[in-house]
Parts: sequence; structure tokens; C-alpha cells
Amino acid sequence: MKIESPALALPGIRHGFFTRHGGVSEGIYGSLNIGLGSRDDPARVAENRGRVADAMEVPRDRLVTPWQSHSAVTLNVERPWTDDDRPDADAVVTRVPGLAIGISTADCTPVLFADPDARIVGAAHAGWRGALGGVLESAVDAMEGLGAHRDRIIAVIGPTISQDNYEVGHDFMQTFIDADPANARWFEMPAGKDRPHFNLPAYAAARLRSAEVGTVIDLGLCTYGEEDRFFSFRRTTHREESDYGRLISAIALD
Repeated sequence: MKIESPALALPGIRHGFFTRHGGVSEGIYGSLNIGLGSRDDPARVAENRGRVADAMEVPRDRLVTPWQSHSAVTLNVERPWTDDDRPDADAVVTRVPGLAIGISTADCTPVLFADPDARIVGAAHAGWRGALGGVLESAVDAMEGLGAHRDRIIAVIGPTISQDNYEVGHDFMQTFIDADPANARWFEMPAGKDRPHFNLPAYAAARLRSAEVGTVIDLGLCTYGEEDRFFSFRRTTHREESDYGRLISAIALD
């Protein structure tokens, strides 16, 4: 049901990069779709989210995820909000025990953060817009504002689309090069192809290291390539399916 990183298997911290398994949804949403914005049966989504809370060992009303819009906004979560009243943000941080904070993805890069000494945790949703716009640095800054030290922060990159499966347009690549010519290194032109491929997880890791985060780990899991374990927006798009399931990555303090 969930994948854990040894780097975050720390006393007083629970976390999980959840797969698509262990839920009650059917069809293209099978089975652990937590997407409140999907067209799945809302009752099934609610049950799936409840099962995630159970796995995180928090009450079902203490699993919180924001409304995501590919921004660089980070929220400090001090209490749970309802699913119908979610604030807009793409990263969340907290120092409140017993509160599971999470973000949803379906190819974008999920990052879970922890400073175990300061007992501050965070989660960020980094699609290409958010990563380019600074959402990862925003999350680190917010953690530091609560008392974390960036050189103690552990950041783990979870399941995301790999470079092999992330074909993009030349205009897309130019956007990154215009922002910083050094960004050209995150693109490659595969043999026999006429469009570049972008390495989103490597780019996210580089942004974290540039922000002087102490430990950065990439689990190396591809959402597009591992259909049996993960939902993928791009895979759904290529198949012209009507919708797609959403994954969740969450972290909590005991």
C-alpha cells in the first residue's frame, strides 16, 4: 500500500509514498484513488483517504491535503481543514503531532521533508511549473521559519515520471533555458526522436541541493513506467482515457 524510505524511517516520524493499491475504487481509478478533484465516486475517494489516514495512524479527519495549482505557495498547517475547504497551496509543513500532511500527484514529483531534531516535517508537490517557480525552496524556507535547519533536513523524492517517459516540446525546453542556461543539462534528445526528454526528478534534486538541503534522496520510481503500482496522468492522456487516479504522499509526527 505504501513505500517508505529508510532515510525517513526515524523515531517519532511516520511517512508513506502510497501506491495505487489498497483502496476500494474501480476501473481506471483502481484502487486507492485519493483524488478529490477526480470524477470517481466521492464515497469511494473518502474511504480511500480514510485508509491512508489509518495507515498513517492518525484519525481520519486529521489527514490534510491542499488544493494544488502548480504554485510555489507553502502553508504552515496547525489544524486540520475539511476536504471541502482546502486552501490553495502546493507544499505544506507542520510541527503539530498527530497531523498527517500530504500532497497528491500523478506524474509530478512528490517530496517529503523532515528535520528530525527540530521535529518539523513537510510535503511538496513539484510539477515542472512548481519546481521552476520555487515550490521546493518555499517549503524549505517555511520549515526553517518554524525552527528547522536546512542542513539537517532530509528530502526524499518519491514516485514521479522518469526522463525516459517525459517527452516535451522545444518551447518547453526553451522556457527552462531562458530561466537559466545551465538547465539545458536536464534535457536529452533520444536517438531517433525529434523531441527532447526532461529529467524532472533530477532537476528537483538539483534545486534542493542548491537550497543547501542536508540530505536529498531520489527513490528512482517511475509513475508512467510502473502501471501496476502507480497512476499516471500522461499514460492516461496517451490512452485517451476519461480521467485518472491520484496518488498521495504523506508524513506525520507522533
